[in-house]
Amino acid sequence: MTAIVALIGRPNVGKSTLFNRLVGKKLALVDDRPGVTRDRREGDATLGHLRFKVIDTAGLEEADKDSLAGRMRAQTETAIAQADVVVFMIDARLGLTPMDQPFADLVRRSGKPVILLANKAEGKKGTDGIIESYSLGLGDPVPFSAEHGEGTADLLEALVPYIADEPEEDEDAAWEEAPADDAEEEYNPDRPLRVTIIGRPNAGKSTLVNRMIGEDRMLTGPEAGITRDTISVDWEWRGRKVKLFDTAGMRKRARIEEKLEKLSVADSLRAIRFAEVVVVLLDATIPFEKQDLTLVDLTEREGRAVVIGLNKWDLVADKQGLLAELKEKANHLLAQVRGVPIIPLSGLAGEGIDRLMQGVFSAYEVWNRRVSTARINRWLEGVLSAHPPPAVAGRRIKIRYMTQAKARPPTFALFGNQLEHLPVSYVRYLVNNLREGFDLPGTPIRLHRRGGQNPYDKERKG
Repeated sequence: MTAIVALIGRPNVGKSTLFNRLVGKKLALVDDRPGVTRDRREGDATLGHLRFKVIDTAGLEEADKDSLAGRMRAQTETAIAQADVVVFMIDARLGLTPMDQPFADLVRRSGKPVILLANKAEGKKGTDGIIESYSLGLGDPVPFSAEHGEGTADLLEALVPYIADEPEEDEDAAWEEAPADDAEEEYNPDRPLRVTIIGRPNAGKSTLVNRMIGEDRMLTGPEAGITRDTISVDWEWRGRKVKLFDTAGMRKRARIEEKLEKLSVADSLRAIRFAEVVVVLLDATIPFEKQDLTLVDLTEREGRAVVIGLNKWDLVADKQGLLAELKEKANHLLAQVRGVPIIPLSGLAGEGIDRLMQGVFSAYEVWNRRVSTARINRWLEGVLSAHPPPAVAGRRIKIRYMTQAKARPPTFALFGNQLEHLPVSYVRYLVNNLREGFDLPGTPIRLHRRGGQNPYDKERKG
């Protein structure tokens, strides 16, 4: 079993900066203000020859258990319970504060081995704070600088007694290492399907993820915008491996002013780019607002498979009538993903999760679908006969043949003359017929035009 190391401390002592250094990627959001991290985030860490799992946690604060800060503290206490060793961090420059002692007592009472890390100790600025930290009774402090990497050898030496040596494995654990968009790979049950859940703030994304995995992994509550980081969790649905990504709610761009929210949205956009299927979660009580349409359009432009989830369905009175109305509205408003699966569900009540995952795997299969060139060109003959392309400047546009260039998403290449003059309406006609003719509902479709080269064109030939 891989050892688990939890990073604990009050707000703004540098836990997320150390987390990013240990995992070798900027996964956790970092900002000068305290209290940026809210959920606990896990990552595969490497330090020298040691391989372990590290947990970044929210800053410890004294608060009522029902408040947001209290729920954040509960997440941190869960991380302490899971850990094999706790790294208790203090700010060496600031020295000890009244909050450090009670939280040091909390860590000591857990019975877990504790390493006291005096962060921000670069140069000689943190000497006084390091000396003060002996009073916590957690042993000798390890002077460290998460920002500059100073003290790495000392931290390694402190961790060695608690972490068994493991051979380094080449894992596809992080979504940054996802295959390229044009990778032609079949579904492999041994590789998790990457599913990103996006939506407006307070659409219920974290509540849904918690219900799916069967534990309170994500911080939830009535407040909008609780989630800031994109958090990934491994899950298994009916024997199939899934990696779920819970993201921060995305508001209209004009409303995003704070730097921290911009970082959160950028993190969510990155999660979309590395997903295979994106679930756009809508609030069924106020569905298809402009921002919802923008998020679906964004996912389509990124070329990801799309599924629409109608959350809070338990609050809807006329379920059948509303579902029929929304499906009709989706075909009108989201013509670029016509036929997209629309799944009613309730993350709070746990209803509709199986339907949602069936829709996810169905959308993934369509996203990977390939059609033979022979079938495409038999279909093309019928389409051209029914509705030939228009003439431009007295000359007829000639379409010779079509082939599928790649899947993920289905991408087709159209060959002929004067295709650059093909009207948008005719391209839409071809795409809609491709969708119907080869059963490609809801998935993004790309159609690239390739002009034929004139062998008698001396300038082009030369």
